[in-house]
Amino acid sequence: MAVARTENPGLPRFVLPIAGLIGLGLCGAGILVLLDRQGGPHLLASVYDLLGNSAGATDLRNGSGDQVIAKILLAAIALMVGVGGIWLLFIGVGSLVSLLRPRWRDRILPWLFVGPALLLLAVFLVYPAAGTILRSFLDDHGQFTLRNYAVMTESDFTQILRNNAFWLIVGTCGSVLLGLIFAGLFDRIRREALAKTIVFLPLAISLVGASVIWGLVYAWQPAGQPQIGLLNAIVVGFGGQPIPWLTTSPINVFAEIVIMVWLQTGFAMVVLSAAIKGVSGEIIEAARLDGGSERQVFLRVIVPMIRGSIITVATTIAIVTIKIFDIVYVTTGGRFNDDVVANRMFHEIFQFFDDGRGAALATLLFVAVLPVMYINLSNFRRQQRGA
Repeated sequence: MAVARTENPGLPRFVLPIAGLIGLGLCGAGILVLLDRQGGPHLLASVYDLLGNSAGATDLRNGSGDQVIAKILLAAIALMVGVGGIWLLFIGVGSLVSLLRPRWRDRILPWLFVGPALLLLAVFLVYPAAGTILRSFLDDHGQFTLRNYAVMTESDFTQILRNNAFWLIVGTCGSVLLGLIFAGLFDRIRREALAKTIVFLPLAISLVGASVIWGLVYAWQPAGQPQIGLLNAIVVGFGGQPIPWLTTSPINVFAEIVIMVWLQTGFAMVVLSAAIKGVSGEIIEAARLDGGSERQVFLRVIVPMIRGSIITVATTIAIVTIKIFDIVYVTTGGRFNDDVVANRMFHEIFQFFDDGRGAALATLLFVAVLPVMYINLSNFRRQQRGA
């Protein structure tokens, strides 16, 4: 005999949305506390007032007292807002949306999940980008002007654009080509995972760290002195003269590009290796039965079939090389005819304090990246249609 259960169906339906809204309200209050520079001490002072410790509350408001506890309280609030706020957003607002009719619920629910991401993109990406473009057309007094773009007519700017073109062509092609070669070769060896780990490992190093490492490799001392740089030590060991790799133009541009290729080859190898493994073995075997050599099978069968992945890798690396800054800044600072647009932008803003010219250069980089992004998106749509 079934036991009848008595329950209140209305209670679970409304408790969760109400609790979620209360939680969101607390998160909003926490955000207000975080926005206040003295939010932690002021909140702790209010707690002291409730506990009757008026002297301690006064000390905190005057900038003295136990500031360590205030900082711990502020960190706890930041943690609760950052972690709990998103959870409460989905739980609370999701429960409210579930109360609507199915027609409206199905329309609103997807926006509930993508809404926070779109909001963050708008605040931290779209708004700064629009502000930068607008600033490039304003002078120091807020008046419209095109004089900021005069930086592109200066005599040395042609050299800067040429250097960026070298970075884009040599850096991108070198990374993709080496990644493709390694992906094809390592797919046939026994210790595939170990070999890929060794090639991929440099990608874990930051651009600044890699620049410092290669700065030691390229280190130069005058002839007759001990060479602490690995490359010049090898050159001198074979009877040659030491070469100032980072101060001799245009050698220094290609020497810096080598650093980028060293870093990005691992990324290209991993993506392209996964694409190669996705090629049907039956197609490869059929090409071999038709008399194709291993080189012909790779170049005429495998490479065309992973064309989409190659384009994706190439465009991703191209975007990195177009806006390259770290390597040039750390190695030479762009002082030896190896300057690039991003490094020049940095100097305009932080050395010459000309925000307008810096914004104009940033806008130029943004415009230069747009065609690469268009190619990437077109390739993605093509792959979606093919799937």
